[in-house]
Amino acid sequence: VQLQASGGGLVQAGESLRLSCVVSGRGFTIKNMGWYRQAPDKQRSLVAYVTDSGSTNYEDSVSGRFTVSRGNAGRSLYLQIINLKPEDTAVYLCAADIVKWGRSNQLRYWGQGTQVTVSS
Repeated sequence: VQLQASGGGLVQAGESLRLSCVVSGRGFTIKNMGWYRQAPDKQRSLVAYVTDSGSTNYEDSVSGRFTVSRGNAGRSLYLQIINLKPEDTAVYLCAADIVKWGRSNQLRYWGQGTQVTVSS
């Protein structure tokens, strides 16, 4: 199982970005997927997640500006961000909760992260 995140960059406040995360590998089922972010000297925090049935949930500070979605038969995760703010600057990491075929336990896998930097 591998997760590859992309789409970050250096943008100005008010601009938009679309982050992507692709899960590769075989022999597993993907349950929930989510985006986390970690700013310098801060703890990693959940930004948004989407379940395998399509339900979404957002951290309060990003509600209305961030939209999380899945595609590619559930193997891709997206985060559309509008009206970016300097406080959104962080490394954004994708995560997937996975159950391998023949197993009952769920494991969390992480992507490597993509840097989002918002200048004022």
